[in-house]
Amino acid sequence: MPFLKRNFWIFIVFILLGGLLGSILGEILGIVAPDGPLRSIFLKGFRIGIDPPFTLNLRIITFTIGFTFSINLMSILGMVIGMYLYKQS
Repeated sequence: MPFLKRNFWIFIVFILLGGLLGSILGEILGIVAPDGPLRSIFLKGFRIGIDPPFTLNLRIITFTIGFTFSINLMSILGMVIGMYLYKQS
């Protein structure tokens, strides 16, 4: 893909899309795989973020701030592949 200029935002998009596709693939493989250690590797992950969300009630307006990243093995692999593809473009 020589038409892409190298910049930070394109790099972030490659990483996010790689992580998203890897996570979807991990969920599919976790469902298809038989019970056992292989299935637990694909389905186990960890969550990073603000859980429960932080809420600030000012009577007139309410602000809610929160985010959570759910990462598993396949999403990490997808991010690495996204970085590799960015490097090749």
